[in-house]
Amino acid sequence: MTESDETVRCWLVERSSYGDERVVTLVYATPEGDRQLKKQLSTNLLMQKAVTAAVDVDPGRLEPVEDAETRDRYATEASRMAEQHDPGEEV
Repeated sequence: MTESDETVRCWLVERSSYGDERVVTLVYATPEGDRQLKKQLSTNLLMQKAVTAAVDVDPGRLEPVEDAETRDRYATEASRMAEQHDPGEEV
């Protein structure tokens, strides 16, 4: 996984499940915490697909993070992930 001029590296900042935990939501955010990509995966798919510390994303797929507190939390978590993990490392 390498960042290019056409992609933005985003780090895993949140993993949550809902209800009976059959769906897991992964949130990847930019290092600044201002843009995000949400992925919802079934637990079956999650067991087959590696969840990595970072992904390189087409900027058009990123959504803004509106809440300032959430932006700060995402920026802090993205920084922590970048310091502790290689981008392609499974987490």
